[in-house]
Amino acid sequence: MLRIGIIAGESSGDILGAGLIRAIRARVPDAQFEGIAGPEMIAAGCKPLAHTEALAVMGIAEVLAHLPRLLWLRRRVRRYFLSRRPDIFIGIDAPDFNLGLEAGLHKAGIRTVHYVSPSIWAWRSRRVYTVGRAADLVLTLLPFEKALYEKRGFRAEFVGHPLADIVPRAVERGELRKSLHLPLEGQLVALLPGSRRTEVERLGPLFLGTAQWLAEELPELKFVIPAATPALSRLIKNQVRMLDPDLPVSMVEGHARDALGAADAALIASGTATLEAMLWRCPMVVAYRIAASSYALVKGLGRLRITHVSLPNLLAGRAVVPEFLQYRAIPCNMGTAMLKLLQDKTERTAQLEAFATLSSILRCGANERAADGVLGLLGKHATAAG
Repeated sequence: MLRIGIIAGESSGDILGAGLIRAIRARVPDAQFEGIAGPEMIAAGCKPLAHTEALAVMGIAEVLAHLPRLLWLRRRVRRYFLSRRPDIFIGIDAPDFNLGLEAGLHKAGIRTVHYVSPSIWAWRSRRVYTVGRAADLVLTLLPFEKALYEKRGFRAEFVGHPLADIVPRAVERGELRKSLHLPLEGQLVALLPGSRRTEVERLGPLFLGTAQWLAEELPELKFVIPAATPALSRLIKNQVRMLDPDLPVSMVEGHARDALGAADAALIASGTATLEAMLWRCPMVVAYRIAASSYALVKGLGRLRITHVSLPNLLAGRAVVPEFLQYRAIPCNMGTAMLKLLQDKTERTAQLEAFATLSSILRCGANERAADGVLGLLGKHATAAG
């Protein structure tokens, strides 16, 4: 019987983990999975030792505040896997938590995989050695990441992104609006301030302030916010009440992809959601803020090495979508950029054409390719995806 330890750090990792679990079980039906999992992985058959929300912390200052709890959890999980040794351990994203765990398990002779490369091309480039030494195999979502590991002697495989494989080629916005009970007429903007509580606490009021600015410019405009969890839904509803109870905002729990498909444009926190919007062909404006202390530390150490942060821009190597970071992330800046997407056909078309090209790069059977890598590392039979 194949036993696999697996840990995902947030909702996007939960989706990746669930797809990988199903792809492995399609080939090894009696494979058992246990670890830190979210609802998707649990539904796919993973035994949860803890929930992914336990790791959903973003930013240096924020991580420090939760550090004692995170270290205690990692020690607990490490002891568990050392005493009940899995055939292989897979860490999905969450590098600050997973890499230390992977290194310890690897040293103890357990084979390890890291799924989703940290942003080594963006900052802390020396971390490529930390990842490569902790993992027997790195599975990357972006095509250019594989070479960064291989040229340093580490094993890596580009697998693409599972969402690219399942997004329909034609998006029926009217049907999606109907299924989510959203207004069928008029323009609709999706607001996605993040899937972590710390993100929503910081970005929620900013995104709602931008919606308020836009509503003054376009009184008929409507908004939808897909909350990742019931707890975040309650938090956002309270933010709406405090800012403007009359703001025309619809709330949905989950269904972020459907909300993106239903919307004419989206204001999105930099992260995996920008990739989802690109795949759903939803024009976007991207924004992000981290704690001032975190930003000062990163900037002061000179570790930020990229011009762009959103995944569509990184994939394209140019500014496909507008980005507003830190002090530039204010309602009038983001609102002005959003107005262009809603009113200027040229702006929309440019984004949509770029999205089509970039999506084709990532559409390559990611779950099956990831399963190939894991089973290949174990020396088990794997049939490569096309």
